[in-house]
Amino acid sequence: MWTVIYIAPSAKIAERIQQRLTDEGFLVRVREAKVSKQYEILVPEGEVHEVQEVLGTILH
Repeated sequence: MWTVIYIAPSAKIAERIQQRLTDEGFLVRVREAKVSKQYEILVPEGEVHEVQEVLGTILH
């Protein structure tokens, strides 16, 4: 099952995060949020904790 770990404000930011996480070896999906022009970053449920650690370094 895929889990949303981050909601990016633009497609460009979502793509950048997706590329960085993919470079780290994670499976990543991006989909447009249904409510607005935001983009959800999704990863497999079993990788959520590891991805959150890496995502923290990417965002800061």
